[in-house]
Amino acid sequence: MTTHDTLPDLPAMPGQRLARGVSRHLAAQGFVSVEEFVPARGLRVDVMALGPKGELWVVECKSSRADFQSDSKWQGYLEWCDRFFWAVDTDFPTDLLPDGCGLIMADAYDAEILRMAPEDRLAGARRKAMIQKFATQAARRLQALRDPGINV
Repeated sequence: MTTHDTLPDLPAMPGQRLARGVSRHLAAQGFVSVEEFVPARGLRVDVMALGPKGELWVVECKSSRADFQSDSKWQGYLEWCDRFFWAVDTDFPTDLLPDGCGLIMADAYDAEILRMAPEDRLAGARRKAMIQKFATQAARRLQALRDPGINV
């Protein structure tokens, strides 16, 4: 019998484990997600999720105080999503997190939304561009998995 900690597909990095649990939870809610999504040059969000009604959520995964304190770009992510969340584990000091953002408690296997992020809907043109970018990045990754030698 295999335990959770010995599964070969478990990501090695703590932030990646959180992203995996977040993506699993969101999938159960009808969302699809892309990890390490690039909404604009110089930005890379941990999880970009596309919901069943076209909503776009950004989730930043923080595995420690130092990880959070070293993130100076997160406010730049707000203009690329309808809702912004922090995802942390049960040991994270949540009092460090700014008010006005969503909060997700996660591990490598699942997550729970503890505080819904306020909604700030994207303009139609930005939404269309982001959904197209989302689809393009997801398709390129799938193609690279199917045909590792291809340059996409």
